[in-house]
Amino acid sequence: LCCFQLYGYCYQDSNDIPDTLTTITELGSPLEMIQLLQTSWEDRFRICLSLVRLLHYLAHSPLGSVTLLDFRPRQFVIVDGELKVTDLDDASVEESSCTSNSDCFMEFPARNFTLPCSVEGRCQSMNEKRNLYNAYRFFFTYLLPHSAPSSLRPLLDKIVNATGNHNKHVICTQYLALELSPSPSVNSEFTQKCVKSANTQYRRVPEAFIPDENYRCWPSYHHKGCLLSVFDVNEAIEICDSYSQCKAFVLTNQTTWTGRQLVFFKMASNHIVPDPDKITYVKVTD
Repeated sequence: LCCFQLYGYCYQDSNDIPDTLTTITELGSPLEMIQLLQTSWEDRFRICLSLVRLLHYLAHSPLGSVTLLDFRPRQFVIVDGELKVTDLDDASVEESSCTSNSDCFMEFPARNFTLPCSVEGRCQSMNEKRNLYNAYRFFFTYLLPHSAPSSLRPLLDKIVNATGNHNKHVICTQYLALELSPSPSVNSEFTQKCVKSANTQYRRVPEAFIPDENYRCWPSYHHKGCLLSVFDVNEAIEICDSYSQCKAFVLTNQTTWTGRQLVFFKMASNHIVPDPDKITYVKVTD
């Protein structure tokens, strides 16, 4: 699930290149970080969740702990919304040998680590920790906190900080996989506790929709309007209160893959039409 699926392969000898191997794999989209930052937070969370599964698999593969020596975005593709590694040429199962802790020195552009040397003369968990820190600096630090639901930001900050701290690497991967599991909803108890209560009053109009009065926001599921996902009405109210132009919002019956509800935010409510599948909330002004 974490690596490119191989559909077939064949050997072919030619006069120019002997022993040529041709592989047929599933089709994936190149990973472009700038484009990912323009997608919804749920889509980016899904990518991070698939990366967590990959990290777990690499740490417990049938061959032992595997490290990707060239752990960069260009080595991955997106297949059906999930991240998969496509280049295993630089994968290694060899844990570095050592005679003392100083031999287990890992150097990164922004931070360095020294790991313990085991009695067997191997750097403990170096493969796993190299993968984890690279996932932190190339993926988690950009994709997780950016435009995340406000109710989850304290938790996400804790996860990102823990991922960069090798002393908590096991706790962090479990935390991300379990606490932010998309099923049922994204940590519903935590979300309910963290959503701020709003003082603004809204009038509920059932079976109603505002077809116009759109404004653009970012990130949005709709390029001509402001369509965002929320956990519940309280979060929708919080979002609407944060936009000066927002005067109403419409709950739809559509959800994202995490179960969050899609909501249109509107800058006026002058024209409301019947719609049995939607509920409109209009800001009450004095």
